[in-house]
Amino acid sequence: MGQLAGFEDKTVSFARRLARSGAFKALFNEGMGLVEESAAYLDGKGREDSKGLGRPQALAYATESMRLTTRLMQLASWLLLQRAVNEGEMTPAQAAAEKHRVRLSRQEIASAPETFEQMPARLRDLCTRSLRLQDRILHLDRSIQEAKLGIEPRPAAPTPVARQWETLRDAFGPAAAVNPRS
Repeated sequence: MGQLAGFEDKTVSFARRLARSGAFKALFNEGMGLVEESAAYLDGKGREDSKGLGRPQALAYATESMRLTTRLMQLASWLLLQRAVNEGEMTPAQAAAEKHRVRLSRQEIASAPETFEQMPARLRDLCTRSLRLQDRILHLDRSIQEAKLGIEPRPAAPTPVARQWETLRDAFGPAAAVNPRS
């Protein structure tokens, strides 16, 4: 983009702004809260819940609880690193150098769906919430990385309504799509 009437092009990175916003603080608190909640469950009630499981379910419980812990530690590490940058404790360059230690990657449920459904409800809930948090953090991380590289955000796929507007505009011209009541 060029200059307009003497103003410099100052494209604002949505991802960078989000990472420094109140929304990030809420995400941070949610993530750290989920870490604490999961640890308390796995060290307490989760131990009792796992004792009543059959052998295949107990193996699946152990696998899912380990994956939950690993997933949350990855997410917590990323959140702490990002917060350090946001609060000026670390430069973005220092964070980039440290980021190789944070293995932020997609980690799905390992158990078959029917086995997962036999897990204690609390473990299933924690796993499901951690997956949603993982998706949000992976999206934010990808957006931040793309912004650093100057990659334009990918446009969202057109919705059915947008496709209908496109069809109307093609059939009746731009005025029909802009003002449907005329």
